[in-house]
Amino acid sequence: MTDTFQPSTRSEELRVAKTLLHRLREDLFTDAFAFRPLPPLSADHRLVRTLPRRAARYTRWLPHAVVVGFALMVMLATTEHAGLVPALFVGVPIMTTLVRPVGAWWLSFGVMFLTGMVLPFGSSVSPWSPGGFLPHLAVMVLVALRTRPRVAAGMWLLTGALAVFLGVFRSYGAPYGGELFQMMAFSGFVLFAVVAIRGLREGKQQVEAQAAVTEAERSRRTLLEERTTIARELHDVVAHHMSVVAIQAEAAPYRVQDTPPELAAAFQTIRENAVAALTELRRVLGVVRSEEGPDTAPEAPQPTLADLGLLLANVRSAGLEVEHVITGAVRPLPQGVELSAYRIVQEALSNVLRHAPGAAARVEVSYVLGGLGLRIVNGPADRLAKPSPGAGHGVLGMRERVGMLGGGMTAGATGDGGYEVAAFIPVAVHGEDAA
Repeated sequence: MTDTFQPSTRSEELRVAKTLLHRLREDLFTDAFAFRPLPPLSADHRLVRTLPRRAARYTRWLPHAVVVGFALMVMLATTEHAGLVPALFVGVPIMTTLVRPVGAWWLSFGVMFLTGMVLPFGSSVSPWSPGGFLPHLAVMVLVALRTRPRVAAGMWLLTGALAVFLGVFRSYGAPYGGELFQMMAFSGFVLFAVVAIRGLREGKQQVEAQAAVTEAERSRRTLLEERTTIARELHDVVAHHMSVVAIQAEAAPYRVQDTPPELAAAFQTIRENAVAALTELRRVLGVVRSEEGPDTAPEAPQPTLADLGLLLANVRSAGLEVEHVITGAVRPLPQGVELSAYRIVQEALSNVLRHAPGAAARVEVSYVLGGLGLRIVNGPADRLAKPSPGAGHGVLGMRERVGMLGGGMTAGATGDGGYEVAAFIPVAVHGEDAA
């Protein structure tokens, strides 16, 4: 069995190796001198955000200033020992990393090769001189910070091959001869650390970006679920009223003796239209009940503000101290308004139980001329609340309900450390009369 799968496994390994070599060749040879300028720091970078606007504008170019300053320091040190021209051979590759990173490495590689070739036999090279290893390592580090990890591996291998050539076949002194192993080990450790730190930073950024996407997706899903719940509840409300209309239209002719044919035909038309509307309503909105199972009642009674007493009794039994205050003249409101008001109070009290354990709550229901006012406020918690991954998503559903009815809502922390939800749902006068 193992022998049967060996050819396919080996061919897969060869394919992966060929792909890796092909991409490495593109990075180091085909697109070596591609123009890839170093971008400035983003406007939302934490270093940029903490500074005033004028200073932040210049701070965005801090990486460029660091590279140029480092190159000038190296050039200054080289000028004191070897002169201006050798200093240019050292500084130009470092500055070139700002615009053509891989090309800058090839320039440093070429300087290292030419310097090694023109030196007489037995001569040693200073680590920071043209052709020295440390300027070349600095270039490799700057390139590794901006390219893929495989580019760093390729640069390290080619640098090692050049060092072997200059050290073994040319018989040069330090650092190409006896210190070859130490040089390659040190450079490999530095490049590995650079690549690892960069990978950790990019991984953290990806995790943060994924967390933001997940949070947005969770909020969107919560909003869709709340809209589905609202659609199901409105389906029940409207279907109930349409059923009542159909039944009353069918029974009306039998309540009047000698009903005129025109009136009987009108009632029959009303009934047919109500039944047709009810059928269409169930076809369009009734699909939201497909996940609830066949035993769910399609027109189950929906709660109203009259059922708040039972709701408050339930939350009191759960340990929440809640006060109920009603202002204004209590009057019947459209069923959709009462249902949404009940759900808002229910969600707000659930949030108190979940996020403010031990806090006291107050529910205010205000019947005013233009509509219905709700205010649910709680004090600070007296103990730590358990973490809740869905924190804040219930507010989305409350806003959706209020917005659907043309109202407004505010939700936020209070000065004493509690939380307040205030909503107003407009109700027209003719709507109240009709109800």
